[in-house]
Order: sequence, then structure tokens, then C-alpha cells
Amino acid sequence: MPRRPANSNQTRPTPLGPTAPRRRPGSPVVQADAGLAPVRAFSKVLRQRELAQAARQGGSRPRQRRNPAAEALRSSVAAIRSSDETANPVVAGPATTAAAASPLTSRPASGGPAGRRVRPVAAQVIRTAARANTAAGSLHPLSHPAANAALRAYEERIKGAFDRIVPVLKRLSALQHEPDFVGQAQRLAQAELGYELPLPILETAWTSQLDMRTLYAWCVFEAYEQTSISFFEADPRAAEAGSPDAEAFEAFLLDCGFHLLDVTPCADGRLAHAIAYALRLPFSAVRRRPHAGAMFDVENTVDRWVKTEHRRYREAIPNPAHADTRYLKTVVYHFSSVDPCHEGCAAHGSDDKAAAAQGLQRLQDFQQAVENSFCCGASVDLLLIGMDTDTDAIRVHVPGRDGRTDLTQWLDARDVYEATRQLSPEAGRERIEQLVLQAAAASPDPGMVRLIARLIEHNLSQIDYVRQYHGGHYADAGHAERFIGVGIGFKEIHLRNLTYFAHMDTVEEGAPDLDVGVKIFKGLNVSRGLPIPVVLRFDYHGAVPGARERAIRHCERVQAAIESRYAELCGQGLLHTLLTIRDRDRPVPAETVSSSITFNTGGGH
Repeated sequence: MPRRPANSNQTRPTPLGPTAPRRRPGSPVVQADAGLAPVRAFSKVLRQRELAQAARQGGSRPRQRRNPAAEALRSSVAAIRSSDETANPVVAGPATTAAAASPLTSRPASGGPAGRRVRPVAAQVIRTAARANTAAGSLHPLSHPAANAALRAYEERIKGAFDRIVPVLKRLSALQHEPDFVGQAQRLAQAELGYELPLPILETAWTSQLDMRTLYAWCVFEAYEQTSISFFEADPRAAEAGSPDAEAFEAFLLDCGFHLLDVTPCADGRLAHAIAYALRLPFSAVRRRPHAGAMFDVENTVDRWVKTEHRRYREAIPNPAHADTRYLKTVVYHFSSVDPCHEGCAAHGSDDKAAAAQGLQRLQDFQQAVENSFCCGASVDLLLIGMDTDTDAIRVHVPGRDGRTDLTQWLDARDVYEATRQLSPEAGRERIEQLVLQAAAASPDPGMVRLIARLIEHNLSQIDYVRQYHGGHYADAGHAERFIGVGIGFKEIHLRNLTYFAHMDTVEEGAPDLDVGVKIFKGLNVSRGLPIPVVLRFDYHGAVPGARERAIRHCERVQAAIESRYAELCGQGLLHTLLTIRDRDRPVPAETVSSSITFNTGGGH
């Protein structure tokens, strides 16, 4: 039965309900190429199918070419591997072999309604069978197989809820002219998806073809709602505010000299899991704001910095304002080792040099804005991280204490994996810190070294995760998102290629990000006759009078702007929207207020 309100109006449904010492750079930032600017080109959106098919046929995947450097460190890796003959042998795949042969540094840059049920969109990607490799000695000593297994179970459960939709709808298509179609359809949906389908669509199948476009969008929205309910009510990641993991990381962060970690990954769905999976950080202890190309809004970020520092002054949260800690702003750009020329960052034309350079420039603009507005004592620190969307391995541009970052030098987690895979956990951690020190652009801050070492250690588990369950590389090398998320929020989305997120207040200012998402989904969905599901989301502060109503009106304004901008798609039933809001002051799921999917109630004149 439909859970969203039936509405006889076909055009629009009604709603349901600064204080640390400044680290002034002593020398200019080393740029890979002067004058790099973002490239306005986009990658191919369906290449992952060809790559997946090649993988199924046993084809090999090209690795990104590497320029040999840092010979001393590479010799160190060989010495470690040859000297530890008694250690358990490690099973190495193609990705492992390639990583072992690479240098460690100096590489050129290339309060709503009650919850509902769930289950698991379309089989848009050809997935390789999970090849779990859990034999003794096959994982890195610093890897956490139990955490990997839990993350895998969560990934399969949530993505499965979406990926079962198209197979079920195909079976319904074959049944739609059976005498007991409605009963059969509901039993099938309940068994496979975990919920019933809207009767108005099923009951009109005998007079015309089953409205598959509307039914598909309805199911995607249902799967999203159930994901949000499960995330906030069950806390499957055990990382909600106040959880042991969140409190432990917050204490560690303060001990490293930082009172907040603010991360901006690219809005590409292949980085949606960067916090919870690639970096293994508790989501509630990190501020995450995705933007296309990781090009965050400087003014808005300054405003958030002001709020953070004001709270330190007024409430001493997370520590008093006089404490010698800094605000750490981080950008996570991305690249592809499988197909670097086509599957890198679309906002930068798959040019990872441009992605890194522009990310660093945006970080510096933010730092300069804070200093110009609040004097040099209002210090922020900067950190630039790259992420391979095929293996989830990160590379960190380790900054110096003077603030200098070298775009031509980084520490690659895959190389750290090889350098420490035969060491004990204690020796491995010591070695990681040594490698971080050696990779720094200048003499680094000890707290920054500790934090980066921890991030790389966490990433070793994710490298094993991809090797265990995805054969070393993800089959969907390109975009394979299930829906577009628009607005401000989506704290519950922490899965790769589940959502393309367009962070915005208005469509006018966020049009470039949204256009990228629509272009992606024209290839993923519209080319197959399926609609583009768009979930609008605006979080609000429940303690502020009238905030909920203003959030609803905000959703409705953005919905109207989307329908105007993409009028042709909406008119053909190829773009549907779901309007949701959420009280960010409480651990509650998103509340659905309306949808573009409406049904006639019948009767009347």
C-alpha cells in the first residue's frame, strides 16, 4: 500500500505531514604544473560494464604507470621482505605485485511518521563474485577481518535492497496480464523486497501496460527510506555520537592537536564511503561536506569555522578556546588506476594533477580567508588526500610544519602495505610513522604525523577489504549510483556508488553539480528507459521554532526549480523526486513529506 499521500492533484502533492599559533608557510607551495585550472569535461558513464565484462572473461586490467624514485626506500622494502623468512607468506594478487614494485614517495602526479520495513535497485553493474581470501597469513597484520566482515554484510544488505528492484520488476512485467496479477505481484514484492507495492499502479495494469517508470522510482524511494530508518534506529556502524569509537577518535584527534576534522570529498558516488570505509572513521566524529571535484564553497566553510570557534569560546566544546589546537580542513580528490584517462574525476576531466592542484588551491583560499578576516592567530591546518576509486587505497600529501604541501610527492598506502606486511603490528606502526616523516614536504608537525599514520593504518584494512571481496579492484570502475541526493544532509549514506550527492541551498547555485548528476543518470537509467530518482533532503535544527516548516518549504522550492530545469525529463516520467527532511539535533531517520509520485483518488465531478 502507498505510504506517501494519495493526491488527486496530478501536478503537485501536499506535504505529509581561533586561537592556535599560525603556521605561516616559509616557502611557496610546490605545484606540479603552474596555472592548472579545472577542466570542464566529463567521463564516460557506462565504462564499468565493459570493464566488468572483461574481468569476467579473465582479462587483465592496466595499472597506472609509475615513475621509479626513492630508491633507498624501495630497497628498504625489499630488505624487510627478504629478511623475515619465518613470517607467514602473503598471497599476492596482481594489484599487490604492482604495488610492491612501486616507490613509496616522490611520484609525479597523474519527529516524523513511524518507521517502515525494508529490503533491498537495479542490477546496473555486473558484479564479480566475492572472492573472500581469509586463509591464515593472507591479510595484513594491521588489518581487521572482523570489521571487514561487518562492513561487507552492511554493504550487501543495503545495496541488495536496491539491486533486487529491477529483477523483481522484470518478473512483474511477465505476470501483468495474469488473472490474479495483483495478488501475485504483492506476494512477490513482499518476499523479494520486503514491502508491498502501490495498489493504484498494479490495479490499472489490465487496462494498459504496467507503469514501470513510476514503479521503479517508487521502489528506489522506499529502499532509501528503509536505509535511513535502519541507519539511525539500529546504528549499524556503531559510530553515533557518544559511541565508544566516536569518543576514542575525538580524544585521539585532540591529542594530535586538532579540535575538528572537516573533510570535503568529491561528490562522486565512488567516494561516498570515504569516511566509514576507506578511512575507517566514526561518521559522527568527522564533519563531511561533499562537493563536485571537492570544490567546496569557501564562504560557507568560513561560516562553519566561525560556528566551531564560537562554540569553543562559549561552551568549551570540544575543548576551550585557549587550548593550542587547530581546525583541520581536508580535501579528498580521486583518480583511477584502472582507467586514469576516463574514470578519474569528471569535474577535472579525469586529470588527477588538476584535481590535486585545484583541491590544494581551494584549501589555501579557505586558510587565507580565515586569516584575512580574523587575523593570523586564527589558524587552520590543511591536508590533501588522493583516493584511488578502483582499490580504495589513499595517497597522502604530507604537509610540513610550515604549511608547505608538495603536489609532486605523496605517501601511497599500497606501498606502505608492502613495506609493513611482514612486520608485527607494533613494528608496523613504527614503520608507518617513519614513512610519513620521510614523505613530508618539510619538517612535519608530530601531531599531523600521528594522524596521517593512523589514517594510513586504517586504510590498510580497506585495501584488504577490496582484495577479499572485490578481487582487488571494483567491477564498477565508473559511475553506478542508485539515486541522486540533493540538498544538505544525508548523514546516513556511507556506501560506494550508492548516491551521487549535489550539495546545495538552491538549484541556481548548485546547477553545475546537479547537471553532472543528471548527465550521469542519463547514461545509467534514462538510456534504459528508467527514470532518474532524486531525493531532496534538508536537515534542520529542531530546537529552532519554525525550522521544520522552513525546511519543508525549502524542499518544495528546490523541487519546483528541478522540475523547471529538467521539464522534458519530468514530463516524460523520467525524473521523479522525493522530498525529505531531518532533525539534525536528534538521532532520527529522514522524514518523507511528499513526492512527485501521486495517484488519483477517483470519484467527484
